[in-house]
Amino acid sequence: MAAEQFPAPSVAEIAFLGRSNVGKSSLLNALVGEKAAKVSSTPGRTRAINFFLLADERQRGRLIFADLPGYGYAKISKSISAEWPKFIEPYLQERETLGLCVCLVDSNVPPQPRDGQLIEWLQSVGRTFLVVATKVDRLSGNVRTRNMAALKKELEVEEILAVSAKTGTGIKELWGRIEEAGTGG
Repeated sequence: MAAEQFPAPSVAEIAFLGRSNVGKSSLLNALVGEKAAKVSSTPGRTRAINFFLLADERQRGRLIFADLPGYGYAKISKSISAEWPKFIEPYLQERETLGLCVCLVDSNVPPQPRDGQLIEWLQSVGRTFLVVATKVDRLSGNVRTRNMAALKKELEVEEILAVSAKTGTGIKELWGRIEEAGTGG
């Protein structure tokens, strides 16, 4: 995939990034209320940037969700994953309509170095981002509190939004942040 294959920049875009198996597709489907993104039992199925155009009165116009390939556990060849920086980095760094990067981390997994590297890189290029912890429905209250605190500390962020695609926890709050970024507010 090359930049010339991206849709013409015309409306606000929200990028979803994270490790393979973090629940990106499930979260995208929970946000749009239908199966827009394919959920696979095999991590690493997304191999290009997938763009989803949303036309909904909720956005007072249109919005694009960009589903980026996951990093980490993906069962793909090194030659394929070696190509990803050639289109992912320019997209994240140069896309003028990119309003927010939603960085997904698994609330059930200890903080990962690659997640921290992503956040540091987004900060270095001046991108607005929000860290979202997925799969919080799998944790009890005390474990959830402990895991969220560990993620905040390790990733050196002040805010992490807890969500569950399964139960809907945090989806309304995430929509609020997306709408804010999508309208420049």
